Amino acid sequence: MKMAKLTQTELLEIFQAVKKEMKPYEKGTIVARFDIEGKYDLWSEKKGINTYGRIRDEVAFAAAIVQSTYVGFYFMPVYSSEEIKSKMPEELMKLLKGKACFHIKKNDPEIMKQIGKALKMGHAGYDKLGWI
Repeated sequence: MKMAKLTQTELLEIFQAVKKEMKPYEKGTIVARFDIEGKYDLWSEKKGINTYGRIRDEVAFAAAIVQSTYVGFYFMPVYSSEEIKSKMPEELMKLLKGKACFHIKKNDPEIMKQIGKALKMGHAGYDKLGWI
């Protein structure tokens, strides 16, 4: 059974719910590069980050972007850490398409709670690595 295509209003409601989970992490070296309707992304701009042997002055943390049929929750800690990936909530992992993009198609309070837990784990993981 195919789901009906989400309206722009529904997509923006989902986007706002994901952004609400992300917003508390916009602090310290983590800054929003985009904060516009339909796109919100967070980057660590800590200088001299050692990412697996390469020195960088930035590393992506998370983003929410309205796409045509879903809201993409791009969560880089799941890509950069097998430990974090292994601890991700099962229901949220079912929405993972590719390496770090979760396709969010409904404003489900349980999924939003799991996104919140994932962000907390990811932030702690980045902190442990010295990336924030």
